[in-house]
Parts: sequence; structure tokens; C-alpha cells
Amino acid sequence: MAAEIAARLRVMIDEGELPPGARIDEKELSTAFDVSKTPLREALKVLVSEGRVTHRQYIGYRVAPIDLDDLASTFEMLHGLEAMAGELLRQRVSPAQVAAIAAKHRRMVDCHNAGKRLEYFRLNQQIHQMIVDAARNPVLTNVYASLMSKVHRARGAANADTLRWAESLGEHEAILAALEDPDHANLPQILREHSENTAREVLAVLNRTRGNAPSAREASDLEASGKHEEVAQSDQS
Repeated sequence: MAAEIAARLRVMIDEGELPPGARIDEKELSTAFDVSKTPLREALKVLVSEGRVTHRQYIGYRVAPIDLDDLASTFEMLHGLEAMAGELLRQRVSPAQVAAIAAKHRRMVDCHNAGKRLEYFRLNQQIHQMIVDAARNPVLTNVYASLMSKVHRARGAANADTLRWAESLGEHEAILAALEDPDHANLPQILREHSENTAREVLAVLNRTRGNAPSAREASDLEASGKHEEVAQSDQS
């Protein structure tokens, strides 16, 4: 039972239903899952060991915050992998693979039109992995899947708040058009730009949720920028 509860909570956290920093109400969850607190706490301990949940005595359980510096670095790697997949796809993608991606895309569009945000998010994730799998490079596939698992929770949290649906869907339309084009024109660039736009939106949403406090990287950049301005002013004087 604890394993089943952990699996359900894992999905709730990874897909944004329980956002970063949220307090976990044991009584509420026990009622919702129709279980006692004992298996629930066993499940929460598992999620603590995974880094998805934190626990402090007298305070209780909370969804673990997301390290935005690590997230930004992971996204930077993903941009390059998306572009690499695009280059390989231009030489290797088969008509059957394009047809399968197109079918999945149509299902995603239906979810968008019906306002089914969670289903849309899941199909979106599946399409990205299908695109990389179509490059037929097992090392690329494994590295990409590993990094995507690191950003999945962040994307889920942002997906619960963002209104970028229409823009993202338009970018997916462009990706599909490039896949269906025999020349696959600009496919690497289109994939990279979509990845960059997604990262920008996810980081912006999480920064707003966090209360606009700059991350360590942002603080460092601001400090460097300030020193640069001081030097420039000194040179002018």
C-alpha cells in the first residue's frame, strides 16, 4: 500500500498538482486516499529519500523546492540534445515514425482544444521522447530521457500556472511541418528554439512562484553586471 501511495504522490508532485514548497496535509491525503497515516508516512519517507519531499520535526512534510540553477543548467544541455536529434533526424527519420508522431500530435491538439491540461502535458512529453528516439542513437536517447526526468517536475509545476499553451502548440505545429517536409528544413533550429522558449517560460513561472528572489546564478550575473557598470563609469570619469 505504501508503494502505491508513493506512486500516486510522485505523479501529483511531478505533474504540478502538488507544487514546490507546498505543505503536505497528512489528514487531507489520508482521507483522499482512504488510508491510515501509517502507510502514508511510509510513502512520504520514500519520497524524502528521492528528494521530492522534505521533512522537519514539528513542521511536517513539504514538497521539496526546485534548484533553479541546476534546472537552468539541465535545460542548456537539453537545448543541444534537441538540436542534435534534429540533425540526425534529417538523415534517419522514417515515414512510419513521422506518421506516429503526427498521430500523437493530433491527440495533443484535441486535448488542447478540450482544455485537458494534464493529458496535453503527458502527450507533449511523449512526443519529445518519440522525436529523440527517431534519431536512432541509443546513447542520445538515454541521456535525453535522464535529463528530461530531472526537469519533468519543474515543467509540471510551470504547466499548472502558465498560459503559454497556444504559443507552445504553434511551435509543435512547426516541428511537425519540418518533420513532414522531405528536406526537414530548419528542423534542428526549430527544435532548439522550442526547447529554449520552454525553458524560459518554466524558469520565469518558477521565479514568480518563488517570490521573484534571484537565483544564485542570477545574483552572480547581477553582481558582475554591476561591477561592469562601475568600471565603465570609472573609465568615463
